[in-house]
Amino acid sequence: MKKYLQYILLSLSVTLCITDVSGQLGGQHIYEFLSLPSSGRVTALGGSVISVLDDDISLAYHNPASLNPEMHNRLNFSHNIHFADISNGYASYGRHLSKWGITTHAAINYINYGEFIAADDRDVVNGTFDAGETAIVLGASKRMNERIILGANFKTIFSRFENYNSTGLVADLGLNYIGADSSFVFSIVANNIGGEVSSYTDNYRGSAPFNLQIGFTKKLSHLPFRVGVIADNLQAWNIRYDDPDRVVETNLFGETEEQSEFSKGSDNFFRHFVFSGEFLLGKRGNLRLRMAYRHLRRQELAVEGFRSLAGFSGGFGIKVSKFRFDYGVGYHHLAGATNHITISTGLSEFTSKL
Repeated sequence: MKKYLQYILLSLSVTLCITDVSGQLGGQHIYEFLSLPSSGRVTALGGSVISVLDDDISLAYHNPASLNPEMHNRLNFSHNIHFADISNGYASYGRHLSKWGITTHAAINYINYGEFIAADDRDVVNGTFDAGETAIVLGASKRMNERIILGANFKTIFSRFENYNSTGLVADLGLNYIGADSSFVFSIVANNIGGEVSSYTDNYRGSAPFNLQIGFTKKLSHLPFRVGVIADNLQAWNIRYDDPDRVVETNLFGETEEQSEFSKGSDNFFRHFVFSGEFLLGKRGNLRLRMAYRHLRRQELAVEGFRSLAGFSGGFGIKVSKFRFDYGVGYHHLAGATNHITISTGLSEFTSKL
């Protein structure tokens, strides 16, 4: 445990040493769909999973160092149902190349924003148009020694909004450190490094939603439960948005008062964290129950004066015969939640020739 605590303290030290950068995260980048969860399992665990090593090939999208031999010949299909007829899907396949000790995967991530009404500046309707984005992902990882795994993803993005088009190149870099008993995994991931190669317009070239993460998972010794903590968006320390129109807080006596600096600081601190847990039930963990809390989502999407489940997520996974079904629900707003469904299987279970 002493070694585990040292890695946790190291991650917190890196967090506190980051240069202070102010500003809300949303709306600063293009290709924001790259930050969407890749599977129902990831949705249930808070939208990001970087420190789990098992046969779930969808995890390689968020941390390429998660690729491992257990993912050999694994196939995954996911569909995420969003608000306002927006739909997002993800499909991936993994392959272990034993000759070189490398595990690879190929995936496609797409989003369809639905149909829009086309109108001119005088509100004259002249048709409809659609919009969508696609990322083709290739990645690989290699175990450097008994403890360290390194991995990288390379993504080619195609984006289209009406007659505006953009292409981009983006990379992910990941590192996993595995504890002596394999029940502890510590991870560092830099996602979405890069941006546009050809842009929507001639006078602007945008960047992808870069995200620096540090996290760990620990599987408990005497309970079939895995706890996970991720420190998220470490590239920008101050991610609070101070709304000048927001009503000031009211204390127990009905008096209004400004939010203290300590309250603002603690709120900003916890916005960087995702807390998750997963029960692994059954001899081989064929039934899994999941839950998570993301403070950033709750604070940015909560409606003042109304209670909601914004920021919470949950779901389950179950294996039936040769297939695994995962379902995740992510609560975003009073308006509703996203529902994420995943089906995965191992092709090697159908034939031994692959």
